[in-house]
Amino acid sequence: MRWRRRYTRLSREQLGRLGEKLSARFLRRQGYRIVIRNYVCPVGEIDLVALDGQSLVFVEVKTRCRDTVSNPESAVNFHKRRQITATANYYLLQTGAQNRPCRFDVVAVVLRDGLAPEMEHFVDAFCPTGT
Repeated sequence: MRWRRRYTRLSREQLGRLGEKLSARFLRRQGYRIVIRNYVCPVGEIDLVALDGQSLVFVEVKTRCRDTVSNPESAVNFHKRRQITATANYYLLQTGAQNRPCRFDVVAVVLRDGLAPEMEHFVDAFCPTGT
C-alpha cells in the first residue's frame, strides 16, 4: 500500500486524534477491547481505556509527525504519569472497578509524510505514581 498522506499539514489536535484512532485500531488487532476513547474528568484526560483479558488498561498515546530529538514515549514524564494515575483513580471510583487489575501502557506513533505509520506499544510502561 502506498502512503501519500501529508501529516505535516495536520494541526496538533488533528495529529493527536489520528494517533489515537490508529492506536485504537492497532490495539483491537492485538485482541484488546476499547472501552472508551478520550476519557475526560475534572482531574484530567486519558486517551484510551481498554480491556486486555480481565485487566483494565489506561493507554497514553503520543504522536509525532517528524523526526525529533526525543521519542514520543519520552514525553510521558513524571508530571504526565501523575496526572494519568489520578485520572485513572477517578475512573476506577466512578465505574466501581477498584478491584479490577489494571496497568498503564503507552503507544508511540510516528507519522512521516509518504510512509506507513510506525507504532510501538509499551506494555506496563510505568507504575502508578502518588498524587
